[in-house]
This record gives sequence, C-alpha cells and structure tokens, in this order.
Amino acid sequence: MKRAALYLRVSTLDQNPDSQRHDLEQMAAQRGLEIVERYVDHGYSGTRARRPALDRMMSDARHGRFDAVLVWASDRLARSVKHFVEVLSELDHLGIAYVSYRENIDTAGPLGRAVMIIVAAIAELERSLIVERVRAGMRRARLEGRHIGRRPLDLDHEAIRRDRASGMSLGQLAKAYRISRTTVRRALAPVPKGMPQPASQPQENRRPETAA
Repeated sequence: MKRAALYLRVSTLDQNPDSQRHDLEQMAAQRGLEIVERYVDHGYSGTRARRPALDRMMSDARHGRFDAVLVWASDRLARSVKHFVEVLSELDHLGIAYVSYRENIDTAGPLGRAVMIIVAAIAELERSLIVERVRAGMRRARLEGRHIGRRPLDLDHEAIRRDRASGMSLGQLAKAYRISRTTVRRALAPVPKGMPQPASQPQENRRPETAA
C-alpha cells in the first residue's frame, strides 16, 4: 500500500481545516492509500513565505517518508505560480505523486503528467519574460546614458605601491584606501608589457595624509 501525506492549510485561526481533512481522508481511502502524516498550517496566509507544516512536509519528502501528497486545492499549497512550480518540480524529482482534490489533478496519471508539462512550460515562459524585461531595462538605461553595474574603482596605484614599499601590510593598505585585500593585490600586480600603466587619481582624490 502506498503511503500518503495530507497537507491542509487555513488562513485564519477561526477557520477549521476539518472539512479539508474529511475530503482528503475519503479520497485516500478510495485510492487505497495509507495516510502516514497530516501536516496542518492553521492560521497561515497563502502569501506567507515560511509555513512550518509545509517546510516539515518538504523535509520529510526529501527523506522518502511518503509516496504521494494530497491537498484539498492547489492554492492551499503554494503562495504563487512560481512557488507552485518549484514544489511540484521537487516532488516530481523525488518520485512523489501530487494529488489535488478540487482540481482533480494526479501527477501519477497521464492527465497529471500532461499538467506537469503545461506547468513547466508556463514556468519557462515566465523565466523568459523576466529575462527579456531585464534586457529591455538595460537597453533603455544605456540609451539614456545611465551606467549599468558597478562603477570602476578610481585607485591611485602609484600611492598604493609607494605605501607598500614603505612597509604597510595588505590589511593596512586595504583599511587606508577603503578597499578589499584582493583589490590591493590587483593594484600591486605588475602590469604586463605592452599594457598602459593605470592612471593615478588626481591629487585632490588621493588618500589624505595621516599623522605619523
């Protein structure tokens, strides 16, 4: 007999998950499934990123403690289309069937597998649209003359080399110039032949002199 987990959620404390439990227990009995655990998030909105019972259920799924997850409706399980796709994809990867009472979805059957293909296609479309929106935003920023990404550091390489030669450690240089040790090492690295020497900062932007 296959093992099943029930996931139930109600948004407010005055709601009762018993009606969901009754329908799911009846469906499990009809399908010959043994209920091994009931996970209940009582008083948790569907928009909440963290839900204790759902997190515990997914952890148990990764440990192979059941073969199917039964929910009353898909909106009880996921907070968004993206989250729904992520949960279904992980369950499918773990070989765990997903069954929804209200939508009559069972990913163990042919119709359920077709639903998984549609859901995956929607997820791929959503990712493509996000990428295209990001690229369009970057193109618009370039046309408007706005800088994209980190601005290059304007370092006084000569001063850094001079201070290093005077005995300052990498840590002291990093602190003095407010840069990372990795950046200090790059500034101290010899410039390959044929490459132009890095330009020094203007005098007014150099590190202020400190008292001895």
